[in-house]
Amino acid sequence: MLARAILTDPRVLVLDDATSAVDAGVEAEIHATLRRVMRGRTTLVIAHRRSTLQLADRIAVLHHGEVVDVGTHEELTARCERYRLLLSGHDECTVRYVC
Repeated sequence: MLARAILTDPRVLVLDDATSAVDAGVEAEIHATLRRVMRGRTTLVIAHRRSTLQLADRIAVLHHGEVVDVGTHEELTARCERYRLLLSGHDECTVRYVC
């Protein structure tokens, strides 16, 4: 599915947990490809792995379906308790990455 989405060369790319079923090595390869593919297009990445944060320019933190904060990794680390809990692995919330 991921390869098919990339091959269509869309202006907007939506990836929903695209790397959830792969190991860390394969995930790193996919991330390297995504960095190239995401240039020049809007990409919405929905993921639960913290390693995916490195792909994002902007991050939206959601809790119970509500956006609780939006910012860069640095901004959210400084001001958003829920984001810090997510990074520490002690919270069950969803983060949406807008790249």
